Amino acid sequence: MAVGKIRKSDEEWAGELTPEQFNICRKKGTERPFTGELNDCKTPGTYICACCGNPLFDSTTKYDSGSGWPSFWAPITEDAVATEEDRGLFMRRTEVLCAACDAHLGHVFEDGPKPTGLRYCMNSVAMKLEPGEGD
Repeated sequence: MAVGKIRKSDEEWAGELTPEQFNICRKKGTERPFTGELNDCKTPGTYICACCGNPLFDSTTKYDSGSGWPSFWAPITEDAVATEEDRGLFMRRTEVLCAACDAHLGHVFEDGPKPTGLRYCMNSVAMKLEPGEGD
């Protein structure tokens, strides 16, 4: 299912988000490792975008990568997230964005576990957990 785009001005986002959420999600910041409340979370459920509520990841794909950020081996659906090249900080990485509102979520790396070999390394503050049973 395709995701409809949510477009708001920086002023609108700043009025809806905490300063930390705004810095990370809208200004492409990064939280310090091992500080996010979702890093060690083992609660079953769905991780959703903190900005717009778009479902992003299922807890069954979350694993401990040792990186200090919540890590997943796959998004909840192929069209839940978008990616684009990030050449910031003098390196090439692949940025992960919410497909619905373009919030910066984190980065994806090719050093994850099977079955995908991917590590979606996300900022805790960019997501919220909707507790549930998981799939």
